[in-house]
Amino acid sequence: MHRLPPLPTVTAGLLAAFVGFTSSFSVILQGLGAMGATRDQAASGLMALSVAMGLCGIALSRKTRMPISIAWSTPGAALLATSALPEGGFAVAVGAFVVSGLLVILAGVIRPLGRLIALLPASLANAMLAGILFSLCLAPVRAVAATPLAGLAVAGTWLLVSRLNRLLAVPAAALVAIGVIVLTHSDGLSTLGPALPYPVGVMPVFTLASLVGIALPLFLVTMASQNIPGLAILKVNGFAPSPGPLFAVTGLFSLAAAPFGGHAVNLAAITAAICAGEEAGPARERRYWAGVVSGLAYVGFGLAAGLVTAFASLSPLLIQAVAGLALIGAFSGAAHAALAAPGEREAATLTFLVTASGVAILGISAPFWGLLAGAGLMLVTPRPVAAPPVVAARREDAPSART
Repeated sequence: MHRLPPLPTVTAGLLAAFVGFTSSFSVILQGLGAMGATRDQAASGLMALSVAMGLCGIALSRKTRMPISIAWSTPGAALLATSALPEGGFAVAVGAFVVSGLLVILAGVIRPLGRLIALLPASLANAMLAGILFSLCLAPVRAVAATPLAGLAVAGTWLLVSRLNRLLAVPAAALVAIGVIVLTHSDGLSTLGPALPYPVGVMPVFTLASLVGIALPLFLVTMASQNIPGLAILKVNGFAPSPGPLFAVTGLFSLAAAPFGGHAVNLAAITAAICAGEEAGPARERRYWAGVVSGLAYVGFGLAAGLVTAFASLSPLLIQAVAGLALIGAFSGAAHAALAAPGEREAATLTFLVTASGVAILGISAPFWGLLAGAGLMLVTPRPVAAPPVVAARREDAPSART
């Protein structure tokens, strides 16, 4: 009996998987669709990501005896959703997914590369992320304007539930969106096709433009916005795994998912707190079961990827609205962090504006140029000179109180 995982650990793992899947599957589908994926390819990618992060979480949690939560790269999917369709279509995007996975592996194996990524100014990384998320966060507004009743039902649910439990706000909005789709598209339900997904292999195609414009930004945003915060959350809760092996393993699973349309898996950030925190039970040494349980649940959700993708295809606007609501918190945090350092605000603002423009130059997407523009401005802008410290006068030098 003692060998069974504690009930709080099981419930924490199930909650983490439910929140992780339902709160951001819409972003994944939007990103894959923007890269030219067909409905079957998008369903395959969603399934590949779900199974990959589930198996990766199980393997790492069992190996380290720590609650290692794995998630897909939601900021990476947002990057794809705001990037121009690559010349050559989805096969070129898959080639970029492969290279991004290889870069994550190298960051885990080659320590100097991992340190080099850590040198990327946080203000620029967050400004790039905010620029990527900006247009996606406008989707709820567009949905309300186009379909007021449905859009307000989804947005209102998110607002109401967020006052009670922020973690469940987006899942609740997603469930309402699915309900609205069922009610308003009942005639289209018979044409959804098979509910179970099946793997659709895509032969990757490599181009210089996609490597610079998709693979490199995808790698940077995944490392800066997912892997590094994920490690920090584990440390806050008393777990200190070696970063290198974790990065390498997540890169390997990303590499395995890429030929089937999966863009990237990585350490979880928000849901990691559920599995590693007090919600997973008082016995810290038993919390690794939360990572195992959430991994099993993710594999199960992967089997529903075909049905989820089919529903999403009936009303893309509502699904985009859910994606926008899911990213508001990330946008707010990124924008705040981008402007936190006064001496770097202009460079961060330039990075944000160029990235948010969505303009591709030479076939290379805007996030790369935004990062380059901000870094260039930061290099040529003189750093403010710190004022010399004020030294308190010694007692014998101070004016006498008697005079």
